[in-house]
Amino acid sequence: MVFDVRDLALPIVGAPMAGGPSTPQLAAAVGAAGGLGFLAAGYLSAERFDTDIAAARAAGGGPLGVNLFAPGPSLAVTEELTRYRALLQPLAEHYLAELGTPHADDDAWRAKLDVVADTRPEVVSFTFACPEPAVLKWFRDLGILTLVTVTTSAEAQIAVEAGADGLIAQGPKAGGHRGTFDPGAVPADQSLEDLLDAVSGLSLPVIVAGGLATADDVSAILRRGAVAAQVGTALLLADEAGTNVAHRAALASPDFTETVVTRAFSGRYARGLRNDFTRRFDEVAPFGYPEVNQMTSPMRKAAVAAGDPHGTNLWAGTAFGLTKAGPAAEIVAELAGD
Repeated sequence: MVFDVRDLALPIVGAPMAGGPSTPQLAAAVGAAGGLGFLAAGYLSAERFDTDIAAARAAGGGPLGVNLFAPGPSLAVTEELTRYRALLQPLAEHYLAELGTPHADDDAWRAKLDVVADTRPEVVSFTFACPEPAVLKWFRDLGILTLVTVTTSAEAQIAVEAGADGLIAQGPKAGGHRGTFDPGAVPADQSLEDLLDAVSGLSLPVIVAGGLATADDVSAILRRGAVAAQVGTALLLADEAGTNVAHRAALASPDFTETVVTRAFSGRYARGLRNDFTRRFDEVAPFGYPEVNQMTSPMRKAAVAAGDPHGTNLWAGTAFGLTKAGPAAEIVAELAGD
């Protein structure tokens, strides 16, 4: 029997946050609290992904979701990457880091699909694109609920036609990467409420994400027809989150006052705290995911190791000022008004 999000004790989904914040402990804690915990497969090897699923299961809790980056076209142009590399080089030298070498990479797509099939989490979601119908059918036949992240009604229609079981409607206030299918498109600025209204007529359950930071926010979208709220920024300071020290400090610092949607770190649009890196490189960064991401990754890691929040991405949604520290169970209960 396929899992139904509407059966959750609390209508809260912990967003998958690749690159560190999502941990097996966080996923298990959200699930144990009555919500749906998620693991992010992005940037992990298939072997590490499998290990994380086993760790989340061993930690107990409720149902488990996993998220995969669906491969799409890269817009990288060699000349533009070369130019950007030259601009980044002095900063890399400042952090005593070597810039990465761009290369073709589908994030171990096929191997991770096999991991999902073998481990059978209750839910699998996809970001950046909609998988082919055969993939969605494969998992549905295994009893796994399939969800596709969408940012427009057109993307939602693609997911419906491919056979998705449900939608994650991501609004413009969300932190981290936008799930826009077209990597070169300016992310839609349609409000979360309008997006929810637009996709609610497609006869699929809709989870909504983006800027949800309080119980009132969650209650409002549930009254509007969503089956659950997906929250990520709200969990960045949770005890169980793997958010790095520099990121945690920035979220609590009065020096960071706004967010920006930028492709400076990864070559694909994402929302994070505005820092010196975005001020310096936002307007000159080229398109090209994952190539730009690969190039900047060692430098960003070096900045984190140095405790410098101005040299790395600080993904966060617009409501980051309301993010609280503490056990994930308390954060989830508060958001649910429980």
